[in-house]
This record gives sequence, structure tokens and C-alpha cells, in this order.
Amino acid sequence: MRVKICGITRPEDARYAGQQGADAIGVVVFSGGVSQRVVGEERAREIFDAAGPFTTTVAVSHTKSEDDLRRMIALRPDAIQISHPFRFDEDPGVRIIRVIGRGDPLPKDCDAVIVDDSHGKGRDFDPAYARDTVKRSPLPVILAGGLTPENVGDAIRRVRPYAVDVASGVEVSPGIKDHEKVRAFIAACRSA
Repeated sequence: MRVKICGITRPEDARYAGQQGADAIGVVVFSGGVSQRVVGEERAREIFDAAGPFTTTVAVSHTKSEDDLRRMIALRPDAIQISHPFRFDEDPGVRIIRVIGRGDPLPKDCDAVIVDDSHGKGRDFDPAYARDTVKRSPLPVILAGGLTPENVGDAIRRVRPYAVDVASGVEVSPGIKDHEKVRAFIAACRSA
């Protein structure tokens, strides 16, 4: 099972997640007022640099600004994750992950979708909606929303997603990762 640890605000947390086997880390940028985990561009670069060469880096944002999206891409992440239906006029040069919830159409202009009704708020996912999305989507489906080390194994068995994504479920406080919870989350995913 593939694992993304999201909402990373410190280089040491990115480094630890990679050492424990996380496949990807997410850094929230250009989302002021929407997330408590937002970091500036310089800090995002530091975190991406700390992730290691085999950890996929994802710039995560709720922005609707075309300028912000260009600045996200300039950070040189492996992928960007966006929560709105922005259409790119040309190839952005990075993979695109789109966040969807109930009532949102299945997008086709991306590389993967994240099923997260709460759009990053950590509320529990809807298992029926998530399973249906996995069945209908021709793209990889990533499950997010309310996941913890204690419930992720069951969620994986019930939904069968391509990957899982966690932020608040492995934190001491917003943006500060609990290394033991990160380790336990990844271990639970691998054994599911």
C-alpha cells in the first residue's frame, strides 16, 4: 500500500517519514486561512530537500489563483494537489492530483484523485462513496479523511484504494508530526 504523509511543516518530519517508508510527503502552500499547516515557499523548498531522493514530493493547495499555481510548480515538486477544477492551458510539467468529494464529477485531466469529502479537514471518509469511486475511476484513487494508525488497515481492506493520505491522524498538533504515529501508520498500511 502506498502512503502519503501530508501537512508536513518541518524538514525533520519529512526526513523521518521517508526513512520510515512513506512513498510521498505533502506540503501545504498558498492556502492561507484554509489550513493551519501552510508554509512559505522557502520552507517548502527546505522540506522537499529533506525528503530524500526516493520520496515523492507534493505541493498541496486550495488556491484558485493562476499565479499561485505557477509559483507552486516553480517549487519543483513531483506533483501538485489541488482542490478546485482549475484547467491548465498547457502541460504544467508536474503530475496533477485532484481532490474530490461527493457530488464532484470524476475528473479526467489529472494523474490521480483523492477522495476526501472534508477537503483536508480530517473528517471521516464515506466508505460507500470511496468504494464507488475506486470502482468507477480509471485513475488511481487515494483515500483521505479521518485516517489514523488504528483505523487505516480496516479502511484499506474495505475500500481498496491505490494509496492512503494522512495529516491530522499522525500529529501532536497541526503540522507537527508524532514520529511514533507516523511509524505506526506506515506499518499498519503495509500489513493491511
